[in-house]
Amino acid sequence: MSSSSDLRPRPLLPGGVPRSSRGLLAAVSALLAVVALSDLFAVFAGARIHALIDEDHGFATAPQQDLDAAYSLYQTAGNLQVILYVPCAVLFVVWFFRMRRNTGLLAPDRFRNGPGWAIGGWAIPLANLWMPYRVAVDMWGAGTPLPDGGEPYRTSIWPVNLWWGLFVASALFRRYAGSRYEAAETLSEVRDAVVQYMAADVLDVAAAAAAVYFAVRLTAMQRLKAAEGPYRTARA
Repeated sequence: MSSSSDLRPRPLLPGGVPRSSRGLLAAVSALLAVVALSDLFAVFAGARIHALIDEDHGFATAPQQDLDAAYSLYQTAGNLQVILYVPCAVLFVVWFFRMRRNTGLLAPDRFRNGPGWAIGGWAIPLANLWMPYRVAVDMWGAGTPLPDGGEPYRTSIWPVNLWWGLFVASALFRRYAGSRYEAAETLSEVRDAVVQYMAADVLDVAAAAAAVYFAVRLTAMQRLKAAEGPYRTARA
């Protein structure tokens, strides 16, 4: 890498606000989509196990070889989810922190905590169920244009609520399903735990889609407000 590339300034929007990286947003969105696909693969693998276990009596309805193959596929799906989730989570937190830094320049008075919480809030047990949400709400408010003409300031945060509600629900439900799966001693209990895992995977797919929508909307809001100013522009 040349020395000149190290000194290249980040492109700025009017007002000195750094331009949000569309490449980073695209990478985050792509990884979230891939994670969602791995969740759907896990749902398919779980459905195979469920189909091979009798629903009423809890015994295998297929040869042991088929059941072993289904378990192997399910384990592969779980490993794939972990492998894909880690880089996706890291990249999303990087985007989250950069967006917090950029939106902080637009409306610093809208934030209750410093930009470090955009990273640290994810790492602290229990606090990670709430702090990233608070940062996201503050970013959404900072990216929302101020009303003109003396109107009261209101902002709809349903995209933030939808994303965070689905994310927390899927994470908690996955932990519950994991504990049930580890404690399962009969095929009937395994089948029930797999169904709960499948429900958690479906929630995770919905959370990934909501996260993409939240990220795209927030990035567009930040760029628009930085380009046009803090007040809402009247449109014909």
